[in-house]
Amino acid sequence: MTGGYSAGFGRRFAALIYDALLLAAILLIFTTASVMLLARRAIVPESAGVWAYVYRVTLLAIIIVYYVINWTRSGQTLGMRAWRLRAVDAQGRRMSVQRALLRYFFGMLAWTPAALGVLWLYWDPEHLAIHDRLSGTRVVHLKPA
Repeated sequence: MTGGYSAGFGRRFAALIYDALLLAAILLIFTTASVMLLARRAIVPESAGVWAYVYRVTLLAIIIVYYVINWTRSGQTLGMRAWRLRAVDAQGRRMSVQRALLRYFFGMLAWTPAALGVLWLYWDPEHLAIHDRLSGTRVVHLKPA
């Protein structure tokens, strides 16, 4: 695959759904292991104490690490590979860990209010979503080689 053009909302959303399914499976496995370690008790502060908070932070960390590792190594998560998308920095190179973290946190904000921050790409002259602009990254749709 070679370079491409800015990806639209449909492909981004489809890749997000693929990644959500994979992450759901990973988090389910982690949750099952956590419940087993806690002697089959619910993971709530009343029964697990401080471990309930450790569990919640670890869930978030798993999600963040999934995206950051994939974006910094190949620029693609599993969902992005399926839809021929790649996340790169503004110059078209692999992004740094700091950029990937910025992209993740701004992306969470962009998707939250009814995906308005992502739909912004239809008004942006370069077809960048708001989190692309804020993090200095972009998602390109790769054309076949």
